[in-house]
Amino acid sequence: MENNKKHPTDTLMSDTMEKVRQFVDANTVVGTPIQAEGVTIIPISRVSMGFASGGADFTTKNQKPDTDNCFGGGGGAGVNVTPVAFLIVHGDNVRLMPLYPPAYTTVDRVVELVPDLVDKVSALLKEKKEEEQQ
Repeated sequence: MENNKKHPTDTLMSDTMEKVRQFVDANTVVGTPIQAEGVTIIPISRVSMGFASGGADFTTKNQKPDTDNCFGGGGGAGVNVTPVAFLIVHGDNVRLMPLYPPAYTTVDRVVELVPDLVDKVSALLKEKKEEEQQ
């Protein structure tokens, strides 16, 4: 006889994950853009998450082996959303404004400097182009 009944541990885990999925989506990391006087501000956040689930299935002395077993279980999740920066778009200019102190690693520092580098190279190319046209 085949048993199609879903085990309580499966339900526990899927219900917990569905609740987490409802809370954390792409809009949690890259927030909804805010428009004000020709400037668009896009909040950027860091999301970290922990998830745990557990259960037990046991038969007591007084329970027949072919009956439904007892079950005990629990599940939980924790989500931490930390705002880290804002992308500021004004015309063709895009700037990253970090909310925290300077980067700690070389890679973080390079990522921070990319928008400034792009602006400087663009200005240099524009200047060179104007000189060639004269």
